[in-house]
Amino acid sequence: MGQRATLGSLLFLFGLFGICTGFEQENCTNYNLQFERVYSVPGDVAMLTSSLVSSEVFNFETVPYNFTWYDSKTGQEISNETGRILVHGETLWFLNITLDEDGEYVSILRTPSWCNRQTNRLVVERRVPGECGRPRKAHQTLANGVADTLSCPLKEYIDKLDSYNITSSLEWYRGCDPIVNGNDRYTYLPDGKLNIGLVESTSNFYTCTLTFSLGGRIGSVSETIEAFVSRKYSMTPRVNQPANEIIKEQMGSNFYKLCRVFVPCVGKPWVHIFWLVRNKIISNTDPAERVYTSEQRKEAQKVPEEGVWLERVLTISELREEDFHINYTCRAYSAKGFPESYFTLLPADPNDILPIGSVLGGVTVLFIVSVSIYYLFKVDIVLWFRSMFPILYTNTDLDGKLYDAYVAYAQPRAVGFSTEVEAFVLHTLPQVLEKACGYKLFIAGRDCMPGMAVVDSVEENIQTSRRLLLLYTASTFIRSSISNNNNNINKSSDSRDNSESKTSDRSSNMSFDGSEEVYPDLRQQLECLEAMHRTLLEESLKVILVEMEEITPAQLALFPESVRHLRKKQGAVCWWKNPSMKQRWRTCMRTKEDEEKGGQDTQPSASLSPSSRFWKEMRYSMPVRGKRALYPEKTALLNL
Repeated sequence: MGQRATLGSLLFLFGLFGICTGFEQENCTNYNLQFERVYSVPGDVAMLTSSLVSSEVFNFETVPYNFTWYDSKTGQEISNETGRILVHGETLWFLNITLDEDGEYVSILRTPSWCNRQTNRLVVERRVPGECGRPRKAHQTLANGVADTLSCPLKEYIDKLDSYNITSSLEWYRGCDPIVNGNDRYTYLPDGKLNIGLVESTSNFYTCTLTFSLGGRIGSVSETIEAFVSRKYSMTPRVNQPANEIIKEQMGSNFYKLCRVFVPCVGKPWVHIFWLVRNKIISNTDPAERVYTSEQRKEAQKVPEEGVWLERVLTISELREEDFHINYTCRAYSAKGFPESYFTLLPADPNDILPIGSVLGGVTVLFIVSVSIYYLFKVDIVLWFRSMFPILYTNTDLDGKLYDAYVAYAQPRAVGFSTEVEAFVLHTLPQVLEKACGYKLFIAGRDCMPGMAVVDSVEENIQTSRRLLLLYTASTFIRSSISNNNNNINKSSDSRDNSESKTSDRSSNMSFDGSEEVYPDLRQQLECLEAMHRTLLEESLKVILVEMEEITPAQLALFPESVRHLRKKQGAVCWWKNPSMKQRWRTCMRTKEDEEKGGQDTQPSASLSPSSRFWKEMRYSMPVRGKRALYPEKTALLNL
């Protein structure tokens, strides 16, 4: 009977032990004790976080699971306890920790098919009397004599509270004294960092305190940093290249890109740089591979800032489709952080430069050719256009003019008179311009009204003409009084008035009855004065200069200034350039045969076809006949 009682007692004890330690009997994968410890002091907030909820363990976004915390001392499940304990999934919060809560805590993650187990260690230490900071301290190094930063070790707490959308505040202390943000030496930076504008040569203790409200209780947690000051330092690396840019390259081409990082430092920096593609480090340095990197190169720099440049070159020997539309990241690994920068590789746009260049080049060549053709054949083109599209031109029959052109030349017994010019005016011009081309000319000596005064005749007939044909040779203006009395445009009107006033008493007696023997060049002067006045001052009459022989520069210098100005401005139609006239009308190139004949040239047999070059230029300068009066084109040779 006594043995049965003893056996029953043992079975009860073993059953009770199984209930109390049920989580240990559960067949779970055990990840044992986490390496990292959580240190705290009484009155602070402490946070234990299990690392079982991780994508490396299982796909927690699609697989259902639940999380349970246990106290390893009692084996009991931990639940929320107002003001003291808060269970939030894989995180266990102690809101007002005590020395009794020092120990190990087990977290179990269960899914429908399996479970995992992990242990976290919480160490609760007593505060040191008279000391402001925490008994256990983190260690960081500051660079002496420069600006440097400290990082608060509570970054994990800050990130967890941010995930809960809980607002927190961070305050820094130097020893026991609070640090004012934004003073001359200290600045609070994002991500729980403190910038020290100028680091002193002595080491100091810095404490960061995080205050927040959780589970209905306002709590805080602190960490103390022992900052050592070193004359040798390595600051946060700065990635210079790439620059978060987009690069376009042709498919199949070779590609090179430099990763260039500057490390402000004194001494040897413990910094390494790598190229990453799809979050994987490109470690291959064999040039035989399609994608590879160079070895890390280092170059020291003294000015303007002391430090070291680090470089690695990424090489892709042949770009393929899978190389595009992804980021290539240059990352620097250092104790001060992991700064990085990237570039995105995109296929280059179609090469439009060549076709665009070809089109522009073709247009340019076409433009130059067109301009050249127009310059060489301008007269022919304009004449053809007038004949094909006369409707585009205004009919000149209704402009009140009687003549298309007034023909002015040296009259008989006047200075510069030439029988060849007179024959040209009285016979050749009417044959071509009047009979062949349909123009109406006023020719002095042919169309003058008998008994009409010279002054009145010249003025009246020029006013009723659309053009003035001024025919001249080298001797036409040389001894003319017009060269002495009319040296500029502004005096031409006054000269004309003076000439009229001087001849007013005689003009009534001077008619076309032979009285011109006394004033042989009066008509010539009046014609020139009237033409220049209307051309240069009133701009109501266009003068067509017709050179009957070649003019040398010395001869041209003796011409009136108004004629020289007009000749320079618009040029002259040169009869002496006619192929049949070149050897007969050049005064400076007379042959011995001409001298034996006493300088008396015989009238040449010239081409009278309206399609010859000289007559085309004359027709180009003459008024446009308009839509009702087309040119009667005649290409057959006309005889005198």
